[in-house]
Amino acid sequence: MKQRCWTGDDSDPLMLAYHDDEWGVPLRDDQDLFAKLMLDGFQAGLSWRTILHKRARFLEVFDGFDPERMARYDRKKITQLLKDPGIVRNRQKVQAAVSNARGFLAFQAREGSFGTFLWSFVGGSPKQNHRRSLRDLPARTRESDAMSEALVERGFHFVGPTICYAFMQAVGMVNDHLVTCFRHRELQRLSD
Repeated sequence: MKQRCWTGDDSDPLMLAYHDDEWGVPLRDDQDLFAKLMLDGFQAGLSWRTILHKRARFLEVFDGFDPERMARYDRKKITQLLKDPGIVRNRQKVQAAVSNARGFLAFQAREGSFGTFLWSFVGGSPKQNHRRSLRDLPARTRESDAMSEALVERGFHFVGPTICYAFMQAVGMVNDHLVTCFRHRELQRLSD
């Protein structure tokens, strides 16, 4: 039986697949990074399980988190989103996602690659941590503090240090699989 770090005896197939196939895999595409950052913003105050189970609907109603399309959302579209029980219907989070899409496009026009910018907070390659217990996982780090501050300076919302660290873990900027987890070594090899 494979040893996993945070799924434990969880029999939720979505959580197992997410842990085994996605969490911690380096992601560098600008639009994919934007989509993941938006989902992590929606997670604020909730469990990842909640977001994961709503992810397909989020992708459907937010046009795949395509910033070009989202930047054109008007009040009518936002009202429509807030009525959809398949997503997190928090007005501030929905409005932040639309505003962030506009910020993302402005960032690309001004500064270029969003991925290069985000990955710069870990020096461009995954940081290999060697954590032995879930208690060793921090909620935030100097790097996530710096990323959050830089994103806020550029007009992004729902990108606090804790959200940024969860994002960094999810997109492989840090390898926070426990050393006892079968994925730790596999992901470490990706950055060798």
